[in-house]
Parts: sequence; C-alpha cells; structure tokens
Amino acid sequence: MEPILDQLSKAVPSAINGTHTQREFILYMLRDLVKLENRPERLTEIAYDWCSMICENRQSLRDWKRLLPVCLEVGFRHLDFQGQYIVAAITHTEHHRELVDVVFGSRESEVIADLLHAWTAEGGYCEPAHTLLGFCAENLVFLHHLVPFSPRLRRLAIRSVELIGYEGFEGVGMEMFVEFLNHLHVTAEDMDDEPRWARLLLNTIKFSRRTQRLSHQYWEFLVEFTVWGSQSLELGLVHSMRIINSLTGAMEWSKLEFWMGIVWMLLSQKAIVMAEGELSNSMVLLFRQRPGAAQKLNRQMDWWDRGRGSDVLGSFKRASKQAHGKAQRDAL
Repeated sequence: MEPILDQLSKAVPSAINGTHTQREFILYMLRDLVKLENRPERLTEIAYDWCSMICENRQSLRDWKRLLPVCLEVGFRHLDFQGQYIVAAITHTEHHRELVDVVFGSRESEVIADLLHAWTAEGGYCEPAHTLLGFCAENLVFLHHLVPFSPRLRRLAIRSVELIGYEGFEGVGMEMFVEFLNHLHVTAEDMDDEPRWARLLLNTIKFSRRTQRLSHQYWEFLVEFTVWGSQSLELGLVHSMRIINSLTGAMEWSKLEFWMGIVWMLLSQKAIVMAEGELSNSMVLLFRQRPGAAQKLNRQMDWWDRGRGSDVLGSFKRASKQAHGKAQRDAL
C-alpha cells in the first residue's frame, strides 16, 4: 500500500503542472477515491495536502472550486466525527485559508463538516489549525440559516465554537452569536472542555446586549459550573447589576434566579458590601415571582461554600432571609 500511496501523493502535483488533459484527470481520480473503502490514515494527510496545492495553483485550475470539496470528502468524510483527534499528521498552510469561502459558499453541510473536522480534530493544541478556525467565525453564526444541520455538522460546529472562544466571535455581532448558540442547543455531554464553555457563556452574558435571549439551559449550566468548578471566573459589579436590571425588565425570572446565585458566588466580598442593598431589593422581586427560589439559592450557596470558609455565605444568608420575609409579607 505504501508504494501506491507514494505514487498517489505525486499524482495531483504532477497533473497540476501537466497538460490541460492531465489537469482534467484530477477530478475523476478524486471521485474514484471517494468510493474507496477502508481508506488508510495517510490518505487523509495526502488529501489535505492536495487542498493546499489546489488553492496555491487555483489560477491555473479551471475547476479548483469543484476539486476542493471532493478532496475534503476523500480525507475526512469517513472519519469518526465524535473523536477529538486525527491520527494522521495533517499539515496546515496559509493556502488552506482559501477553503473558507469556497466550502461555506458551497452550502453543502457535509463538506462544511469535513472542513471543521480538519480544523478541530487536534483538540485546539495545533496553533495553525486554531488560527485557521478563527476565519470561520462569521460563517458559523449564519450557518443555520443556510444549511440543515446533520448530527455530524452540529457536533463539529459545537467543537468549533468551543475552540474559537468568545473573543473570536466579538466582531461578528453578539445578537447573531446568541441566536447561533440557541440553535445548537449545547448540552454538557457535547462539551469537551467545560471550563472553556463556562468562560464563553459568562462573557456572552456579560457583554451581550441581548443577554436575556440566551436559552435557559446555558444559564443553568453556568450555575452548575460555578457551584462545582474552579475560581477562574471573574465578575464585576457593574456587569452584575446591569444584567439583573435587564432580566428584571424582561421579566425573565427563571434566568434571574440562576444569575442571582452566580452573582453572589463570583462577586468579591467588597463588591457585595457595596451593593448588598440593591441585591436584596432584586431578591425581593425574584422571590415574589418565584417563592421557591429562596430555598434553591440557599442550597446552591451551601454547596458552593463547602470547604471555602467564605464570608460571602453569611452575607447571602442574611440578605436572603430578609428578602424572603419581605416577599412573603407583600404577598399577604
């Protein structure tokens, strides 16, 4: 097999530099390779190299936009999309950037999935692939308007969002990004790196003007991570109160319940002292609408405080008790 693959790897470069008839041969060869069963790992490397060569020589190839999707299909369609790593040692070049416009412009969901597989299957540790993936951000947020999502495309799109991170989507519009996240309906089982998702979701909530539109399950996930996770998340007082006011104004009481717990867990003791009155008033509004929230928040804070010995818990218990009592009196 190795001698055959050696010859095969030279076929496309030879045809590119050959006659018009030889260049026409490339598409027929690729279509035959698509039919090949049990493709060896090295064929993935070879097919991905061909993509770079075709992009580099696109001016001399009349059908270069037709060749690229077939190359990707040869290299990646047969691989397990659930796996996080490609065994084949694929090499990323600057020419692979040309794939973005061609592949997304094709509006073929499985071809797009092939490309995302190539750029995400190394777990984000490959810097060239991570850089290339960033060029997809704008295309990704509009993708669900253009093509139907197969399970494969959805899984690879989720992995792409995780690796790109919040910062990579800042320039494409947070409203569209929030809509895209809602469409993906990401669950904990979909996440390869929960801390990355926690930071992404917290930043999305902090900096988006459409915070209240983010689906319910993302708020719940962020609470769970904050309760059980590390201390790597940071939250400022200004953002905290802006989001509380936004959720109160939109009457998003279930999301406010989640956010109230996050605020108490992530704000510093100094910030809590400064805003304890405002937080208490917001809790009164919440408890009027959701009487069971007081018990749930107290339970979350007890879980969060275990082993921390934080002074925050005492402040929370006092504010929660007072707010709950006032909400009950108002209900009478």
